Amino acid sequence: MHRLFGYKIVFTVVSLFCFTMTMQGQFSARDNVNYLDFQSKRYYFGMSFGANFSKFLVIQSNALITDEQLQIVESAPQGGFNIHLISNLKMGEYFDFRFNPGFAFMYRSLIYNNSAKKEIESVYFETPFNIRFKSAPYKDKRAFVMAGVKYGYDVASNSKSRRSENLIKLSPHDFQWEAGIGVQLYYPFFIFSPEIKISRGLGNSLIYNRNLPESIILDKINSSIVTISFNFEG
Repeated sequence: MHRLFGYKIVFTVVSLFCFTMTMQGQFSARDNVNYLDFQSKRYYFGMSFGANFSKFLVIQSNALITDEQLQIVESAPQGGFNIHLISNLKMGEYFDFRFNPGFAFMYRSLIYNNSAKKEIESVYFETPFNIRFKSAPYKDKRAFVMAGVKYGYDVASNSKSRRSENLIKLSPHDFQWEAGIGVQLYYPFFIFSPEIKISRGLGNSLIYNRNLPESIILDKINSSIVTISFNFEG
């Protein structure tokens, strides 16, 4: 179900972008006054502010079958927020290389037996690297799609806590792929770019704890994040 949901998001993103690409034949210089002011810039910088909705993709272990007390474990999305810097390098007319370091504040949980909840707070320092492909401009607007990879380090990780014997421990390191869609709106002094991205962890974040029943029944945990960002750059 998680994979099917992810495929639906990707399909929607690609469909929306293809629709906007059909508009690029209507391009004319007089419709893109603000865009032309930024066209000559090789690189530019900015700030990004966003909200994230994150949860875990949980794979249960075989130990859950024989456990008499714990019958099910799942995760529900919770909200957080992001603050990132923006550095953008143009690679021709339609492609950008983007490096946007910053912080992501996340709140995630594991729910056992549909009631007992283990909440996990994380503060990730993130270093995303993305390639962005943009449509032709139309009336000072451009649609874009983007994809890349991201490394995050949880500065609030509990993996080395002295009282970690009763905690679900997660690795502070998290490598993810991400993809998204958005639009650039050109104003006289800046570019406003709302975007939405999905991210998925590439590795197992769980640190196995054989002394904790809530950990024994888990086999693998991956990050699953949807981020809505508002970028100001120029």
